[in-house]
Amino acid sequence: MKVVECYRGVQSSAYQAVRKVMGLKVVAAMSCALLLGAASVVSADGYKAGAPAQNADEIRPILIGQEMPKITLTTPEGKPFDLNKAMAQKPTLLVFYRGGWCPYCNLHLAALRKVEKPLKELGFQIIAVSPDKPEELTKTDEKHSLGYTLLSDSHATAIKALGLAFEVDAVTRVKYKTYGIDLEKSSGQDHHLLPAPAALLVNKDGLVTFSFISPNYKVRVDNELIMAAAKALK
Repeated sequence: MKVVECYRGVQSSAYQAVRKVMGLKVVAAMSCALLLGAASVVSADGYKAGAPAQNADEIRPILIGQEMPKITLTTPEGKPFDLNKAMAQKPTLLVFYRGGWCPYCNLHLAALRKVEKPLKELGFQIIAVSPDKPEELTKTDEKHSLGYTLLSDSHATAIKALGLAFEVDAVTRVKYKTYGIDLEKSSGQDHHLLPAPAALLVNKDGLVTFSFISPNYKVRVDNELIMAAAKALK
């Protein structure tokens, strides 16, 4: 993978607005915020998100400016959820996390509560997605008292469609079990796929307008960067 500018593909007016809001901080963000595959990102024409990768460093995710594919997820109650229909109602911060078993994910989910209100005031909604089966989502929601939507992608439909999926190798799975982490138990499936942590801003037309994707599961998008991008793209 290579590092590219996180605002490439966004309108120049929005880009300049983010620079004004963030000042020098955005320069650092531009050098590490968006991690994409080897394909050129000058234009998204002809680019397609890749199939599940062998590791997080080799993913080929959806690009800024591309349209979200049709995706149906599952609610904590086990009911189907039309993601595209929901995103057509209002602009969306769409977050992908590894699961309720991940301490870094839990910290990020809790941190997002701080931007829930200001994003809502800008007209945005927050939807967070993980491979966890529906009943696991309820545990995560109760743990953090989240006010935003959690959805299950236990079959890895969304992360495969968006090019975020990678397969956790057998050695790592064994190591995880020594920590009490069982990916099959958490998802209810044996695909052993996880998403590279990601945060996408998607407009009501279903276009990705901002993207932060990190193969390093310890690195998550900063709330200030989310707010700067949301304000600039509103």
